[in-house]
Amino acid sequence: MTPPFPSRPRPIAGALRAALLGLALTAPLTLATIAPAQAQSAARSYQIAAGRLDATLTAFAAAADITLSFDAAQTRGLRSAGLNGAYTTAGGLARLLEGSGLEAVHRGQGNYVLRPAGAPPAGETTLKAMTVSANQLGEITEGSGSYTPGTIATATRLVLTPRETPQTISVVTRQEMDDFNLTSIDAVMAHTPGISIVTYDSERTVYFARGFDINNFQYDGIPMRRDSAYSAGNTLSDMAIYDRVEVLKGATGLLTGSGDPGATINLIRKKPTKDFHGEISLGAGTNDTYRGQLDFSGALNPAGSLRGRAVAAYEDKHSHLDGYERQTATFYGILEADLGPTTLLTVGADAQDNDPTRSTWGGIPIYDANGNFNKMPRSFNNGADWSSWQQYTRTAFATLEHSFANDWLVKAQFNHQINGYDAPLGAAASGNPDPATGGGISTWEGKYVGKTVADAVDLYASGPFELLGRKHELVLGGSVSKRRWTNRGYWTGGTAITDYYGWNGNLPEPDWNNLPAGNKYANDEETRESGVYAAARLNLRDDLKLIAGSRVLNYENETMKKSGVIVPYLGAVYDLNDQYSVYASYTTIYRPQGEQDAQGKTLDPLEGLNYETGIKGSFFNGRLNASLAYFILEQDNYAEATGGLTPSGGTAYRAISGVRTKGFEAEISGQLTPQWQVHAGLNHKISRQQGNKVATLTPENQVTLSTTYKPAFVPGLSIGGGARWQDKTWGNVSDHNSNTVKHTVKDYWLLDAMASYQIDKHLSVNLNVSNLLDKKYYTLFDWYSTYTWGEPRSAMLTLKYKF
Repeated sequence: MTPPFPSRPRPIAGALRAALLGLALTAPLTLATIAPAQAQSAARSYQIAAGRLDATLTAFAAAADITLSFDAAQTRGLRSAGLNGAYTTAGGLARLLEGSGLEAVHRGQGNYVLRPAGAPPAGETTLKAMTVSANQLGEITEGSGSYTPGTIATATRLVLTPRETPQTISVVTRQEMDDFNLTSIDAVMAHTPGISIVTYDSERTVYFARGFDINNFQYDGIPMRRDSAYSAGNTLSDMAIYDRVEVLKGATGLLTGSGDPGATINLIRKKPTKDFHGEISLGAGTNDTYRGQLDFSGALNPAGSLRGRAVAAYEDKHSHLDGYERQTATFYGILEADLGPTTLLTVGADAQDNDPTRSTWGGIPIYDANGNFNKMPRSFNNGADWSSWQQYTRTAFATLEHSFANDWLVKAQFNHQINGYDAPLGAAASGNPDPATGGGISTWEGKYVGKTVADAVDLYASGPFELLGRKHELVLGGSVSKRRWTNRGYWTGGTAITDYYGWNGNLPEPDWNNLPAGNKYANDEETRESGVYAAARLNLRDDLKLIAGSRVLNYENETMKKSGVIVPYLGAVYDLNDQYSVYASYTTIYRPQGEQDAQGKTLDPLEGLNYETGIKGSFFNGRLNASLAYFILEQDNYAEATGGLTPSGGTAYRAISGVRTKGFEAEISGQLTPQWQVHAGLNHKISRQQGNKVATLTPENQVTLSTTYKPAFVPGLSIGGGARWQDKTWGNVSDHNSNTVKHTVKDYWLLDAMASYQIDKHLSVNLNVSNLLDKKYYTLFDWYSTYTWGEPRSAMLTLKYKF
């Protein structure tokens, strides 16, 4: 049996694993024996000067270590006498709010919201209307106007600020998405520090972090795996329905169980609002691209205890590629119901259809028949005129959460998702073209129809407890998931192309249903995962927090079954002062693999260790966050392509051990001044195995910058830009003589620009330009020795009306 950890002994790591396993097993007993925490904290000493009410409340929340959410309109024009002396949390808030007509309501786990004073008490079932800008997924970024988040919960289920989280996390907020017209997840990933993108073809992209591909997707914190070979909607997600995208760097096994060592992408959906508001936007861009979007939200009953939101978006995107276009339709609906003053039910559904015309498949052969770089025009489309990779998603979800008087919360989540595809594909992609005749190329022709149906349930309880005179936090949970993938595949022997350089996609479509039996196959695979997890945030001192936890994982699919795999987690955060903290974290990597070797045997699970340490800073009451991290990843059974094929014709891999990745990441996000927003990152990594570099399709160095500024001399105007640079990349590919050679892609810069103008309080106009200097660049698809051009310069003008 494969050991659950790398074979090289590490006594310290072994002791840590044993301690964390003990925590997971004894946490329920600990919870049963300790006294429940009091609803109000002990008195602390505060010195907060008189001033604007919003400023004094923000200063108090930071000093009291609570989350206080309110709408800016609630405190506009109000002042506070400040605070000087010892107060409990409740007493301090009451003092600051004297004479304001407002009161603070505790919603559990140190989360408070403001509402008008005199609203119905907690025991009544009719709730006064109020704006809630935070929940158990973290703080909502919509309406914040910020490029940095308030609180997040992706790493541990604990609702923490970025500074309190002992891992690197990058967040693209709603404001940044709106400013730079990031309407697709591809665009969001391009703006996320430390993420590189490799394009396989017109419908498939793969994201990489710290050198490794990301297939762990979460939706409101519920894990859903993506199969990049049979892509089905994940990397085509429209951003109209999401509040923010969180990218947690490093291994995330505590909550996801089996997972990738590079990162996890968590897409947080928009939530209903109590106050009615709506938005209509229309956009037009280069290459005959058009987009429309509707978004309505508000209370559905007079008391505001039932709230709803509906979003619809449609985009008709043509392209620089000859004959290519894609229509995308997205729909989203969500309802929130206050079943009582402390119980919230959420139900919702979303759907997206992606319907392309003349999809590419694979890319352009790197070399011609003479061994020279096969430089084709950026408009070249290798797809047949009938080639189309349709993808769709259907999701239904429900959440029930209840808060108790002792600040404990229980939350149950359910997610049902269907990711499907219907892909008749044909492309001129195989071989090396003869520059003189245009011959030497043949087609790939295949059809793939299938879907993945996934169900996931997660149940957890979280809250405070007291031990040794201090208040700590605990999370106890469990999850179950099932994924079933069904697929029908068809293929033909391909067709010789006599004039590759004159290719226009004219190719007869095969009669798929009447192919010989040997040219058809079917898949029906089911994967089950379950696990229990526990994590405690121990308040060792006022300036030192320790997060320790573990997950016990069970995994089963067609080729393997594993039970009782231990995935520990350990993190510590030490506050140097009110602005800076240092941190360190440790966890393990465990991911079952579907890759096969040349004999058709499935590779053993990827296993390893993840270490990270760094320093984080929070400035201007959390409006600006910064981090600097150093990380080490150690992996065994890493899948490396051999250049050969499996018995079934797929890409063959071999498992290599001792892959070690080192690197650092620096990131800053938020307000440098009230008029100046920035999101920037510098990332570096190197992966080696026995001294040789691996994971070289992704850059060793990256720079990412997005920034906007509102000049005071032109009220309503915002101007900004972005810059993205990546170092050279390379891969081992086949040349014109079928020899393995190293092909290098040079480093490159991409520049973006934006400008928006608020015409009045309802109407605004945005202009966005991507790849401003029209830089030519490409990415490698080394499996098939092909490349794909990046998109040339494009522009989009959007008119938006809010009410």
